[in-house]
Amino acid sequence: MPKPEVDLTVQLELSVDRGSPVPLYFQLSQQLESAIEHGVLTPGTLLGNEIELAARLGLSRPTVRQAIQALVDKGLLVRRRGVGTQVVHSQVKRPLELSSLYDDLEAAGQRPATKVLINTVVAASAEVAAALGAAEGSEVHRIERLRLTHGEPMAYLCNYLPPGLLDLDTDRLEATGLYRLMRAAGITLHSARQTIGARAATADEAERLGEQTGAPLLTMQRVTFDDTGRAVEFGTHTYRPSRYSFEFQLLVRS
Repeated sequence: MPKPEVDLTVQLELSVDRGSPVPLYFQLSQQLESAIEHGVLTPGTLLGNEIELAARLGLSRPTVRQAIQALVDKGLLVRRRGVGTQVVHSQVKRPLELSSLYDDLEAAGQRPATKVLINTVVAASAEVAAALGAAEGSEVHRIERLRLTHGEPMAYLCNYLPPGLLDLDTDRLEATGLYRLMRAAGITLHSARQTIGARAATADEAERLGEQTGAPLLTMQRVTFDDTGRAVEFGTHTYRPSRYSFEFQLLVRS
């Protein structure tokens, strides 16, 4: 059931600076986006009537509509017939550092859940063997998981690990993150080599992630090393860009 409508101007103390060169619609959309990202406006919240919001802020209705449409385009809001404009979810912005998706989602208040699809031992392909420093055809552990937030799929995770590294019980994998299990097993994660890309979703990927075949997906490959230099994990992941992005911090080299 949708949550009651909220008076945004009271709850969020929304305001616009008419003397700023920043467009009014953008000022409003940024304030609403910040409220969604920080959990002030939670999934299911109804934003109320555009006409009333425009009147309270002293803005034109097209300006308010443009601000809301910007967030609809980002996948943060949705217009539902007979219901109104509703908060869907916030986009997870993941820093480029050695952290797990599960930990990042939990820290962002996203209530992560995991469904294990495959948990087995397979023969290492040439690519997997090279990543883990193993012999081609040797046994490696393969796990495939669907990571969800608020009941919606966000990412499809495929990971390969050396056999016998740790207990990869399916129930444990669905209860917490892989890196937490590694740390609990006494493995010290030290560094990683990571590649980020994008491509079109295959039919299988689209079905898993609730997207259309051919829709753009973010991709990430990562080889993780422990403090002895041993490769302990090779992951190939796909993400829905409407729900997920990577954040970079760039420094000027002197």
